[in-house]
Amino acid sequence: MINRTETDYIGECNVPANALYGIHSQRAAEIFPFKSPFNLHWYKAVGLTKLACYQTIEKFKQSAETKFDLKKLNIRLPENQVLQAMQTAAAEMHEGLHFEYFLVSALQGGAGTAINLNCNEIIANRALQILGEAPGNYQLIDPLNDANLYQSTNDVIPTALKLAVMGLLNSLEESINQLRFKLEALEKQHRNTLRIGYTQMQAAVPTSYGRFFGSYNEMLSRDWWRVSKCFERIKIVNLGGSAIGTSVAVPRFFVFEAVAALQKLTDLPIARAENLSDATANNDAFVEVHGILKAHAVNLEKMASDIRMLAADLTGEPEIIIPAMLTGSTIMPGKINPVIPEYIITTAHKIYANDALISTLAGQGMLELNAYLPEIGNAVLQSIEMLISANNALLKSVLNGMEINAEIAERKLYKSPTIVTVLNHIIGYQKASEIAKFMKKNGLTVFEANEKLNFIAKEQLIDLLKPENLLKNGFSIYDLASNRETDSSST
Repeated sequence: MINRTETDYIGECNVPANALYGIHSQRAAEIFPFKSPFNLHWYKAVGLTKLACYQTIEKFKQSAETKFDLKKLNIRLPENQVLQAMQTAAAEMHEGLHFEYFLVSALQGGAGTAINLNCNEIIANRALQILGEAPGNYQLIDPLNDANLYQSTNDVIPTALKLAVMGLLNSLEESINQLRFKLEALEKQHRNTLRIGYTQMQAAVPTSYGRFFGSYNEMLSRDWWRVSKCFERIKIVNLGGSAIGTSVAVPRFFVFEAVAALQKLTDLPIARAENLSDATANNDAFVEVHGILKAHAVNLEKMASDIRMLAADLTGEPEIIIPAMLTGSTIMPGKINPVIPEYIITTAHKIYANDALISTLAGQGMLELNAYLPEIGNAVLQSIEMLISANNALLKSVLNGMEINAEIAERKLYKSPTIVTVLNHIIGYQKASEIAKFMKKNGLTVFEANEKLNFIAKEQLIDLLKPENLLKNGFSIYDLASNRETDSSST
């Protein structure tokens, strides 16, 4: 293999001659030995952030040239062809190109410096190729002097992270809405499909699958609203703040124009922080946003757990049948397991773990900077991606092919002693208890038990237990009057 030799203030390092990475990337790959894949969305967002920086530098140079002879000023600015080449290289990075030259593990130290160095080297070396030069010719385009001009790891990398988060939040919103649309359809389809409600794993009063799905739809509506509000917290960026938010060694023009350039490129509602030092030092916005992600994970776990339970054959024929997705056993032929609900539950618990990680690492920020931003960012992005995948799996592999066995659900309902709760306000608790006890002892439905005990007219009982009456929100005095008329006419 043909190598090139690169140097830094630590020493020398041999790098493959045509590699777009350099000495800093290779060192980082060696000192952070655990290879945890870096998030592609973050990588692409770094490219977009750097593109905005180069466009701003070009605009700054053009503005300055109209008023001053830059050759007489003590200021170093890249040549126009260099700026153009770096913009092209940054745009390619935003498209996800050259990711194979990104060597740095997601699990790292250094507040993201290794991320920035690796990206700078890719941009500088790719820009050299664009100009017909070999990678490593840093006299023409330098990863630090040129690719990193007026930037710091501490403003570029967190800004790029927030861009990546916002992009994924858009996808998360869409996945939540797709679930909601399906649940709305199921709610309408099963509006009058009766089932037993359960409290504390025990049979309770009658309800319907319409309400079952409707409660999930309402729950996900809250999730959607909360996720939509995440943009308000995550949109504040510190680009232009340099190392600690004081904009040291950065032109004032760049401070005020770089975020505007990024706004135009992204069409996202980003805004420059009024207090750049605060935006550089503190990461509570990620803690808050991830708390909302955790709430969505909790709701997904609740839904998946409920469906898994009702689809189980633990107590006989299940009311819910979910699609068979995978062979369930290597030894028990024909066994099918609820692998998608289990996948969703596992995903939720991974997100809970990420939430603890983000909270504790955000609290570890010291003075003007948090050294643990890479893992905070990796965990946030991972959680969003996992939630999107969980939503899509729930929709595609559970809800879309789900069947409700209405006959079994109704049979269970009318055979459950708890159905007599409906009669409390008519025959009283004691007589209702007698019916329930008689049902349980003899394995009868409520209709069969009442025929034996004759506590209420048959026609009145049938009317009371119709879906439209069972699912009313409470009863009115008019209902009682109507029932009395029905009872009188039957006699």
